[in-house]
Amino acid sequence: MLRLMPAGLHRRAYRTAHALRKLWWRLTRPELEGVAVVATDLNDQLLLIRMSYGSGGWNLPTGGIAKGEPLEAAARRELFEETGCEAGRLDLLGVQEEVLSGASNRVHVFAARVSGLPRADGREIIEARFFPMHSLPEPLTHTTRRRLELYREASQQR
Repeated sequence: MLRLMPAGLHRRAYRTAHALRKLWWRLTRPELEGVAVVATDLNDQLLLIRMSYGSGGWNLPTGGIAKGEPLEAAARRELFEETGCEAGRLDLLGVQEEVLSGASNRVHVFAARVSGLPRADGREIIEARFFPMHSLPEPLTHTTRRRLELYREASQQR
């Protein structure tokens, strides 16, 4: 149904919904749980996205976990929904705790090799691209930087 809406209006609806969600979280202070995927291709390039709402910075594919959904399934779903890419093996790098608009947020960070070329839907995701690790775009969000630190630490231990 929402796909019938023109893309520009759809992006505006995402921004409005995001602002309302942040206000709701400030008021109710829920405990959230989500997933993030540090996705790389066979050339070790990093997959990053830019969303139509939020700070405008570059992010990792990230999202919430549906009730009763296994962590790996949520990570695969979010990665596919936001980029169109499919993950091979998923490795749990760790769990990061953060405050997100007054809500406590517990994010399970995974690493994965992905296949396929990323695509942005032009609505929620306005850009999805691979970048060489030595030449990442700016601005990267603070949470993306934290999750990449976790990825680098895990890579050094291998």
